[in-house]
Amino acid sequence: MKRRDFLKNTLPASVTLPALINGFSVKAFTGASPLVQALMGTTTDTDKVLVMIQLNGGNDGLNMVIPIETYREYYNARANIAIGQNKILPLNGTSKTGLHPSMTGLQTLYNENKLAIIQAVGYPSPNFSHFRATDIWMSASDSEQVLTTGWIGRYLNIEYPNFPNGYPTAQMPDPLAIQIGSVASLALQGPSFPMGMTISDPTSFYDFLDNVGDPVPNTPWGKELAYIRMIMGQTEQYSNVIRAAAAKVTSQGSYPSNNDLAQQLRIVARLVKGGLKTRVYMVSTGGFDTHSSQVEAADTSVGGHAKLMARVSDAIKCFMDDLKGLGVDDRVIGFTFSEFGRRIKSNSSLGTDHGAAAPVFVFGKNVRAGIIGTNPAIPTGAGGNDNVPFQYDFRSIYASILKQWFCVNDTDLQTILLKNFQNIPLCVNAACGATGVDDVIRGDGEQLIVNYPNPFVESTSITFNTKGGHTLVQVIDTMGRVVRTLTDKVYTSGTYTVTFDGYGAPLGVYYARFQNGTTQQVRPMLKTR
Repeated sequence: MKRRDFLKNTLPASVTLPALINGFSVKAFTGASPLVQALMGTTTDTDKVLVMIQLNGGNDGLNMVIPIETYREYYNARANIAIGQNKILPLNGTSKTGLHPSMTGLQTLYNENKLAIIQAVGYPSPNFSHFRATDIWMSASDSEQVLTTGWIGRYLNIEYPNFPNGYPTAQMPDPLAIQIGSVASLALQGPSFPMGMTISDPTSFYDFLDNVGDPVPNTPWGKELAYIRMIMGQTEQYSNVIRAAAAKVTSQGSYPSNNDLAQQLRIVARLVKGGLKTRVYMVSTGGFDTHSSQVEAADTSVGGHAKLMARVSDAIKCFMDDLKGLGVDDRVIGFTFSEFGRRIKSNSSLGTDHGAAAPVFVFGKNVRAGIIGTNPAIPTGAGGNDNVPFQYDFRSIYASILKQWFCVNDTDLQTILLKNFQNIPLCVNAACGATGVDDVIRGDGEQLIVNYPNPFVESTSITFNTKGGHTLVQVIDTMGRVVRTLTDKVYTSGTYTVTFDGYGAPLGVYYARFQNGTTQQVRPMLKTR
């Protein structure tokens, strides 16, 4: 039996340490995770930290980041759950987009230039299964591609190819990555074996440790047992350094006690301040699969989804305030993600069904604040199968964070993410440099791609304005599937026209998606008889 198979079949994917901090279990990933290894190379107490916040269930992005400029279409598509226009939270510098009324914390962070909103994040041909869609986000795969490694795992494997042998070391005495609470994520899975191990019962874990002195049989199984004991020994050492780091921090900012996400982020802030060289933290919160009772019928600004929005907003705001008070806010950025969004049109149960693209929040003192992308295109008379068309591939966010925050070079980026993705300007004041922002955060009125005629019967001409370089034009249907790639090549600066031949294609709404360097735009088209 191969070592990786033995480990996968013998133990779950991470080791659950006892309730170390504030009653939460902490899972130390000690495997050959590429991202974790990369992040832990030459660490000091001023090195950068990434916090990933998973919103389990598929979040309704349209009721979180609300398109004020197309409010009529938004309201008509979901009248029974639409947020009243007078209750939408305004954002500095724009009258076109606002936040859910429960997100006052994130409104403050946005207005303080500590929050970026990336519109309509998704990928071609989205999957609407919770499990498969989550795997796609964690592994950074294409929709039809199945990967057994995670994007972070592949990154760390590049940086620490020999891990875990010989670890911890004097240069890297701490866990490579820490997931607080739930089970180990595929994102942290390396190419050789799980990043760590899981034992859900702390008592059985320590019973296992108590027997590490017993002789190991001279068999293939015995060799694997010796290997597991080495990992267990490392985990015990890591649990000790986590305790020591937590003990160094005796005072923190306030967090709501009834907010599970806030309490997880409280631990992250404590460990960062306590001096851990851990580079990646993952936290999660659930409840976002809002098929019903998303709002209260008498007041759509309250209800189940409003509580979720408040949970996320309050937790991130308290976390950012705490980091500032602890003097470590310069080191940390984070982002939210969910396995998919929801449909444009609401259902009759005051809820929404599984959908495609949705916004992503990126937060931190060194985040380039603003709205990236345009408000989603909402067709007049949206039907039950209409989805928010994606503007930004989620892997572009991964690539941008790796490149701008962790200074990963382009060659390694392609190895980690398996192909090239758009670089989005997310970070400022980063050691590896910031990206220009003029082409990304732009007025919604600038027409970079148009089609004529619109509506069209069989074919339509699509004209686009490129500044030169790699340019992509795709046609996407309402389910998020790529119907046709019309061009995907390098252009000189100028205006060009391509033709979409829709002969035989079903009647209805399509979207022309334009990408040129850091610039993105999506426009609706209508095929009629």
